[in-house]
Order: sequence, then structure tokens, then C-alpha cells
Amino acid sequence: QVQLVESGGGLVQPGGSLRLSCAASGIDFSKYHMLWYRQAPGKQRELVATVTSSGLTSYADSVKGRCTIARDNAKNTVNLQINTLGPEDTAVYYCYATTGLTGWGTRYWGQGTQVTVSS
Repeated sequence: QVQLVESGGGLVQPGGSLRLSCAASGIDFSKYHMLWYRQAPGKQRELVATVTSSGLTSYADSVKGRCTIARDNAKNTVNLQINTLGPEDTAVYYCYATTGLTGWGTRYWGQGTQVTVSS
């Protein structure tokens, strides 16, 4: 019933840009903080970007200056724009929705979308 569906991943050349999208259904989207995580093979999942229910944004140091997260409450979507991509950005990117950034909040994960940066 609750579903987060990522899209926009694929193969991109180094230095290129990509925009990922996450479409949510089954939740009161405007009440949720929306986050993007990524996980490369053999590495821990890391937080990439956050946009709160009130529209505040934050980014990991690894993507700061190259990344923009934005939400559209009318469409129940959150996007992640990544510029100047490098091989270190290769990972599965996951959409995450939660009612609380700390403590115990209702939370959901998407299935992920693959981003591969290669020439």
C-alpha cells in the first residue's frame, strides 16, 4: 500500500549530471521528511541529502555543492539533482521517508535505482 518508487538512474559519463526522482504513494507526503541514501558495493549505506517536511535541506559533505534536493508536495515527489558526477558516485540510490529524523518515527524505503558513472 505504501510505496516509494525511484527512477532516473542509469549510466552517465564522468562530469555529467543526473536527476533522480522518487514518487510516493500511500502516505501523507507533506508530513514526511524525505531523504536520499546511497550504497556502493562493499560499503555502508550513507545519507546523501535531506529535505524536511518544512522544506529545510541538508547535504553530505561528499556531494555538497554538486547536489540539490527538492520536493513537490503537489506531485508527491522528491528529486535529487547531482552534477559533476564521478566514479565515487556510483551506487544504488534509495529514497527514504520518515515522520521523524530522530527517535522512533514511521519510516519507509524505496527499492533503489542504480547510478553508474563510467566512461
